[in-house]
Amino acid sequence: MPATQKPMRYGHTEGHTDVCFDDSGSCIVTCGSDGDVRIWEDLDDDDPKSINVGEKAYSCALKNGKLVTAVSNNTIQVYTFPEGIPDGILTRFTTNANHVVFNGDGAKIGAGSSDFLIKVVDVMDCSQQKTLQGHDAPVLSLSFDPKDVFLASASCDGSVKVWQISDQVCAISWPLLQKCNDVINAKSICRLAWQPKSGKLLAVPVEKSVKLYRRETWNNQFDLSDNFISQALNIVTWSPCGQYLAAGSINGLIIVWNVETKDCIERVRHEKGYAICGLAWHPTCGRIAYTDAEGNLGLLENVCDSSGKTSSSKVSSRVEKDYSELFDGDDTSNAGDFLNENAVETSFSKGILNHEEVADDAMLASGLPRQQSFLLYKDESPIGVPGLKTVASFLEDVEEDDQAGTVHELPLRTSQRPFYDGPMPTPRQKPFQSGSTPLHLTHRFMVWNSTGIIRCYSDEQDNAIDVEFHDTSIHHAIHLPNTLNYSVADLSHEAILLACESTDDLASRLHCLHFSSWDSSKEWMVDMPENEDIEALCLGQGWAAAATGALLLRLFTIGGVQKEIFSLPGPVVSMAGHGEQLLIVYHRGTGFDGDQCLGVQLLELGKKKKQILHGDPLPLTRKSYLVWVGFSAEGTPCYVDSEGIVRMLNRGLGNTWTPICNTREHCKGQSDHYWVVGIHENPQQLRCIPCKGAQFPPTLPRPAVAILPFKLPYCQTATEKGQMEEQFWRSVMFHNYLDYLAKNGYEYEKSTKSQAIKEQQSLLMKMLALSCKLQREFRCVELADLMTQNVVNFAIKYASRSRRLILAQRLGELAVKKAAELAITQVEGEEDFRNKLGAGYSDSATEGSQPWCQTQVEKDAEDSGETDDVEEKPETQKPGQNPFSKSANSSDVPAIKSVTSSNQGRVNPFKVTANSKESAVSVNLVRSTNILDNMDKSYKKSAALSRATNSEKSPVIKPLVPKPKSKQPSAVSYFQKKTSQSDKTEEMKEENPKNSSSEAPSLCSQNTENQRPKTGFQMWLEENRSDILSDNPDFSDEADIIKEGMIRFRVLSAEEREAWTTKAKGGTSVNGTEAKKRKHVVEESHEAENQKEKAKENLNLPKKQKPLDLSTNQKLSAFAFKLE
Repeated sequence: MPATQKPMRYGHTEGHTDVCFDDSGSCIVTCGSDGDVRIWEDLDDDDPKSINVGEKAYSCALKNGKLVTAVSNNTIQVYTFPEGIPDGILTRFTTNANHVVFNGDGAKIGAGSSDFLIKVVDVMDCSQQKTLQGHDAPVLSLSFDPKDVFLASASCDGSVKVWQISDQVCAISWPLLQKCNDVINAKSICRLAWQPKSGKLLAVPVEKSVKLYRRETWNNQFDLSDNFISQALNIVTWSPCGQYLAAGSINGLIIVWNVETKDCIERVRHEKGYAICGLAWHPTCGRIAYTDAEGNLGLLENVCDSSGKTSSSKVSSRVEKDYSELFDGDDTSNAGDFLNENAVETSFSKGILNHEEVADDAMLASGLPRQQSFLLYKDESPIGVPGLKTVASFLEDVEEDDQAGTVHELPLRTSQRPFYDGPMPTPRQKPFQSGSTPLHLTHRFMVWNSTGIIRCYSDEQDNAIDVEFHDTSIHHAIHLPNTLNYSVADLSHEAILLACESTDDLASRLHCLHFSSWDSSKEWMVDMPENEDIEALCLGQGWAAAATGALLLRLFTIGGVQKEIFSLPGPVVSMAGHGEQLLIVYHRGTGFDGDQCLGVQLLELGKKKKQILHGDPLPLTRKSYLVWVGFSAEGTPCYVDSEGIVRMLNRGLGNTWTPICNTREHCKGQSDHYWVVGIHENPQQLRCIPCKGAQFPPTLPRPAVAILPFKLPYCQTATEKGQMEEQFWRSVMFHNYLDYLAKNGYEYEKSTKSQAIKEQQSLLMKMLALSCKLQREFRCVELADLMTQNVVNFAIKYASRSRRLILAQRLGELAVKKAAELAITQVEGEEDFRNKLGAGYSDSATEGSQPWCQTQVEKDAEDSGETDDVEEKPETQKPGQNPFSKSANSSDVPAIKSVTSSNQGRVNPFKVTANSKESAVSVNLVRSTNILDNMDKSYKKSAALSRATNSEKSPVIKPLVPKPKSKQPSAVSYFQKKTSQSDKTEEMKEENPKNSSSEAPSLCSQNTENQRPKTGFQMWLEENRSDILSDNPDFSDEADIIKEGMIRFRVLSAEEREAWTTKAKGGTSVNGTEAKKRKHVVEESHEAENQKEKAKENLNLPKKQKPLDLSTNQKLSAFAFKLE
């Protein structure tokens, strides 16, 4: 079968690294630039034995229990193996030794140094040394002849020499390499090797090929190369049988040839493309250990048959296997591990195999050739198994012809020229428990979550389980025997859940320790049916779940009552529980080209059981697999893949998955990882354990938990705009759980939501200001659409101050739209008021039949520069909408008897401005919201676009502080009529100060008869109605006229609005024309009472005229309200 490439792991710090096997092949020995020699029992060994031999170790060799190293102190040291006890120094050089090797029997070592010397030293008697001189540059590599006659060496001087050891003379020299002045500058370290046993051939890596020289004749017998080799080869090594030769290149490609047939039988590419600087073949089986220039260690398995025998009968026997074996879920190797290595191609040309037509994409991403060809076609019809047997017999004939010399160099194995060029299936990921470490470890974590830690110890001394709680108030630590060999566990605030696999004698068992139970029986067990193993489990609030190999999910209560059972769509991968939520990840199909094909289900197991995610595909990074799945502390589903990408369910975007963090960005080394143990949304924290050179932490000492920040992968986050966009949407996403909690009836802190909204609106306002500076006004409106009603008022004021006329107009229109939407929201569900279309509790039918709009426009002189003094929410009421909502004190208000026309406004008597300099005069109903009272703020600083188009002049934005009108000719021309009226009002106010104050009793008398006074805006609207209708002849609805009037009224200066407001409060009520327009009937009884009140006001008027006027109006209006 083809070679299996295991994931690489951290071995040493970055730099040159060497590797070798011990005599039995039970251990892998590596050395690196960190000065350590590490002894690995296997690639998954997370606690290798480490021996410090110096500041840097350049090379190591192992034979007969002796470990020899070339270190940076210019010495060759020897240690006992595996104890690692120093056993002396064999020899010294004047500079660093670059390479050290043993001879065949382990009695001698050869060492080459940067001082151009080669020394051959007897291991038992270091005084017996031989020095070989002849190189003119540092020595790169050495290799002993298996018969101990010759020693081959490569040097930076560009030569490869063969030395006769006994005579210490050079037998032959070839100028093959590129010259350089030092090892670090060499293009290739040229680690050459003699053929084992016979020593018949010497393999030398030169550029993109391997040259093989015959012993004694020193002729270049032949070269080995491959079309996929794009960079120079760095190192070669032979299989123990001497039939296969492996080579590693400086760009991470490992090639294996059959030397007899000269065929390339394996191609494996380094997952990161680093240079291969160490290569060692296992002494007894087809395994190759390799290291790269970054200090990583890798392993290839099933490289080839070490016996060197490959018969064509294997071809037919393997292709006869069932196709389903290709998708065996128990195979955890890389893509292509389970594919047939002896696939054949039926492309024939004149009776021989056509091997010129090789697809360029016949390589997997991992470097393996595509070597599976299930269906072979000839004349577009499938060939069955008998046809494949015919092909196999044909290959036997071709082999015989090759031996006879009729076909030259016809390869026996044609797996490197596959027929099928499509995507290859990916082995399915095995089930796992989130927060657990691999099962084969003697000391491992069974689970680590936000509740606690469960450790498992299974060694010669003890086989037990320890449970530790982060919060000891939940429960004290627990020590449990592990006689049943529990392999899966989960932990919650209520219970501990354990499960074991079935054996020949026992069934798979589910064991629950319900430590939160109030009775004395705190344990229960359930045995699974025969041939049904528990593969994954989880705990929730009051329930437990177990997924089995029979594609069933079994639910239990926390007390042990069996509940529902349902089938899973595919083999389970992992599960997680939180509260009433159950998250299931399973295989929904077969992935291809290294990708997993996973599906996810999310269920809520409360009183109303429902399914949220219905087997949707689970997004993963390309060529990655799932490593953690669970919930945040707030209950949002999350998961992590092998590339370190953390994703979270975005409930605010249709339950999609959004990446929120990339842990690889925080790793310092290529082999470092972060092991996730928990996620928090408030505060935003990713809790994980840093693993130096490993994918998971050791159990002892207890690892420390680190906290990583979240960062959404937005574009251009280095800019201010990108940073604020990322912060805003991250804040929105990480507070979606509040809406989920509110929707499902959970309690949460209201202050958290208000703080989040405040933060988000602040970011929006900053982005709007930035866009405004960049003259991106359309973008400003897009940002304002995300704002709340009050913040839009800020935006309008900012646009006005920035003299952005069009932007202010657009924002004003947006504010009206938001007000209307808010009004609809307020009145939804109030069926008692849906048929009273703006009648305001009136019994009159004529008012409900007319368009109704109520506004309140108040003066804003001193506080024009502040936007947060009064909370206001504008609203435009249209036919069919109820402007009122019920309030607690509405029962105390008597019904209004009179009918108000559609263009007559009402004033809220309880409306008080922040500066306490004015108050509204009204007997309007008290409402639960002040939406209608806030219409003025939304357009106070907006510019009128219609004014500019209708007057056909270039308008100028009215500043917040009025300037001389000579500097605003266009505005003056537009507001000429209004300004003259305002001046007239001011003059009347100065000439008749007493009339202004004496108007309040009169108004109060009128209010007693339910005749409400007009506001300044209403009076202005009546005088300018004809202008509005002439400019907008298409206006048929009264609400449209009022809306346009509001826009025009708000762009008036503060003095003009104040004048109209004063006029409305009675400053010019003695005018006959105004009295005629109002059509108020004043009764004599009220006139007498008003005269008394007028006399009182006139006495105090010279002292404090304006505040007394407002205070009196307020008191009298309240008094009139009570009279009704």
